[in-house]
Amino acid sequence: MKFKLYIVFCLLSTSLFAQKVTTSVNVTKNKIGAEFKLTLKTEVDTLSKVKFPFAKNFGVLEVIHSYKIDTVRNGARYELIKKYGLTQFDSGKYVIPRISVLINGKPVFSDSIKVEVNDVKVDTLKQKMYDIKDIAQAESPLGTWWIYLLILLAIGIAGYFIYLFIKKRQNKPKVEAIVFKSPIEKATTLLQQLETKELWQKGEIKHYYSELTDIARNYIEEEIHIPAMESTTSELIEGLRKAAKQKKLKLSNETVENLEKVLMQADLVKFAKVKPLDYEIEEDKKRISSSIVIIHKSIPEIVEDNDELALWNEQQKELARLQKLKKQKRVRIITTIGIVFGMLMIFVLGLLYFKGFDYVKDNFLGHPTKDLVEGQWVYSEYGNPGVRVETPKVLKRIDATNTLPKDAMALIKEMQTFGYGSLLEDFYMSVSTVTYKQAMQMDLDKTAEGYIKIMEAQGAQNIIVKTEDFDTQKGISGKKAYGTMTVLNKIKGKSTKMYYEVLLFSQNGGLQTIMVMHREDDKYGQQIAERMLNSVELQTAQR
Repeated sequence: MKFKLYIVFCLLSTSLFAQKVTTSVNVTKNKIGAEFKLTLKTEVDTLSKVKFPFAKNFGVLEVIHSYKIDTVRNGARYELIKKYGLTQFDSGKYVIPRISVLINGKPVFSDSIKVEVNDVKVDTLKQKMYDIKDIAQAESPLGTWWIYLLILLAIGIAGYFIYLFIKKRQNKPKVEAIVFKSPIEKATTLLQQLETKELWQKGEIKHYYSELTDIARNYIEEEIHIPAMESTTSELIEGLRKAAKQKKLKLSNETVENLEKVLMQADLVKFAKVKPLDYEIEEDKKRISSSIVIIHKSIPEIVEDNDELALWNEQQKELARLQKLKKQKRVRIITTIGIVFGMLMIFVLGLLYFKGFDYVKDNFLGHPTKDLVEGQWVYSEYGNPGVRVETPKVLKRIDATNTLPKDAMALIKEMQTFGYGSLLEDFYMSVSTVTYKQAMQMDLDKTAEGYIKIMEAQGAQNIIVKTEDFDTQKGISGKKAYGTMTVLNKIKGKSTKMYYEVLLFSQNGGLQTIMVMHREDDKYGQQIAERMLNSVELQTAQR
């Protein structure tokens, strides 16, 4: 008997402390694609281990989100709450199956729940239909301006280094021919350079004698002014004797004979292939050196006052040097500017080729309506009865009473007009509200005609008008007039073809008008008009 009571006690205690999982959903009926939030709760002690399942699907419902576990402490026990986001993209009735939760390694199952997925009702008579829009490219938060900044910076740096390179090339020292002050200095210097070559020591005797006699002949030609380089040895000696008599040179026969011996020896070496001995070569070199020095000393000195001439020459040289530096700097600047300009032209032509003219015009030359599209839009209410509309700029109150005929103004109780731009500019938008002194039945088609006449009075020509019904998102009906016109700017003397759209609404003795006008070929103006007119909502006029 006691044993049976023990068994009953154990069964009662097990059932009393048995683990369980409570199940609930936020809604049992939902639309296609909407989220069901499934909640699993269990209460355990502090030492228990609970593991909620991780799955992509529960039955035929897809798990789109697995939320974090919430823990609520209740004394010595914890309440664990786990939520799942489920969805289904086909309508019908479904069952969320029993879900296994592991508590201390043992599975505990939740309850199954029935849910229903319904279709979304679409009323094509009330819901406005729109054309499918092109895929919009997502832009980086930073935009693309930094790319062009880097390109311009790279071109600037390249131009700077090109300038330095040209400057370095111009300032690079050039190997210039040595300028000698006098023929004797030239001759003695060339004789010294000839000795450093060591030609005859290397066996190049013919080459040595050729250079040796050329130095002597060149000196005589420059100093005495006789054709020594083209003369034969005998012609040179005879010319030298005649010049000595004419110019009264103090030349002895020995000097002339020594020079003649060397020249004849050179002829034999060059034409008869004679090879003089080493001491003979040394003697010939000494004779040439001695002859050149003696001829130089034999020339009478002419004393002249060359101080002023030398000063003038130095001034001219300095002036020429400064002009040369100035010209080099001008060449560097012009060349650098030309190269940088060429790089910019290549960059612009590349953009024109790959991006098109409109892209270059909009991003570099600027486009007013593009700036409006990309600016900070505002959603405001204007006038009475109020018109709520989203615009790229806050509309400012303007006085439009002078545009209406006097008989029309006599019927108006209150008129408020707000606008941005003007009819003479490439973009214009306005909102106007009117309340009348007495309630009247408005014919919106005739009202649209009257609006067109007002635009004609302000300079619009060749107006083409089309009308159609228009409903706001909340179902308020009105009339839409749209078309093209030619606007003449008398100040600038040019005409522009514009596209306009006008919305007109009549309620309880009030008239509400919204207008947008832009150049016919302005795609950004078209975007502004679409966004602005699609955002229009109205308040009912109060009598």
